[in-house]
Amino acid sequence: MGFLQGYLKSRGLPVKRQEVDQHRHNLVVVPENQEIRLSFLGHVDTVTAYDLDHFACEENQDRIQGLGAADMKSGCAAMIESFVAFVEHQGCLPPAALALVVGEEEEGDGAERLVEDYHFPWAIIGEPTELRPCLSHYGYLEIQLRTRGMRKHASLASRRENAVEIMLHLVIEIVGYLEEKRPEIVCNIRDLFSAGSGFVVQEHCEAWLDLHIPPTVSPGEIVGDMEEIFLNHRERSSGIEGDFRTLTIDAGYELPGKGPAVSTLRAILESRGSEWKPEVFRSHSDANRIWAAGIKPILLGPGRLEQAHAPNEFVSFQEVCRAAEIYLDILSAVVTGRW
Repeated sequence: MGFLQGYLKSRGLPVKRQEVDQHRHNLVVVPENQEIRLSFLGHVDTVTAYDLDHFACEENQDRIQGLGAADMKSGCAAMIESFVAFVEHQGCLPPAALALVVGEEEEGDGAERLVEDYHFPWAIIGEPTELRPCLSHYGYLEIQLRTRGMRKHASLASRRENAVEIMLHLVIEIVGYLEEKRPEIVCNIRDLFSAGSGFVVQEHCEAWLDLHIPPTVSPGEIVGDMEEIFLNHRERSSGIEGDFRTLTIDAGYELPGKGPAVSTLRAILESRGSEWKPEVFRSHSDANRIWAAGIKPILLGPGRLEQAHAPNEFVSFQEVCRAAEIYLDILSAVVTGRW
């Protein structure tokens, strides 16, 4: 963030720090005395490095590889380049904002803090979509499960009183239900662990599940199904207590494929030789949070979602350059009132 703030200042952009907590902040570039019609939004945080010895940037011809290359430093770089190019040619900012936020890979607090101080009707979010526009977005559920029993010697283990085994059966039942009844939902067992404390029956076990839900499916309905499975399972597990917690509920959305903004974006992409083929973004992102704040987000950025969070994460530099050109076209459309 320090590097980005210094770079933006050196290129003549009036960047502001927006505090998120005592250790972290967003960076925001906003025009003075102008209504913000659109914001370009990118997150600068990454997931934990897969390999702490080899996570830095490497360049090999057109490929840029490294932690966060696709998700989403490439999108941030393209957005910054478009604003720098616009100011260099026009001498002023467009009626649009640039927001570089923190916390997307965790609780989304950077985006939540952003919309506390700023409101804009539209947002372009540079998540990796291979420069295909995503007008629809999956919802997201984060569920925490806990089972608790009694600690005892490993030789006295009982299947009906083993917190770890009960948890394994519970998770398998939930996954089986989703596969059979809700195959359109993507379920990821993010974590499952107990205390590693030797030759004993562990007294507790915890699991976290990530559920990515199509925009047409109600998150509340899925939460109800999960709670019912949990309660029925707990009743069958005598001597084991448990908790079911929904830590995050973010609704998905579908934007209509018409209107001035969407029509303008289509014309820009087609003028750049891209086929107009809107898709649905299947992951969780800051778009969920700003949608809840009454802002209409479109996801459009370089890179592939399949490469995000992968050990060999990479992006095509040519695609990053194309993204910057498209973003600059969008800024020009905002100025002329076509957005």
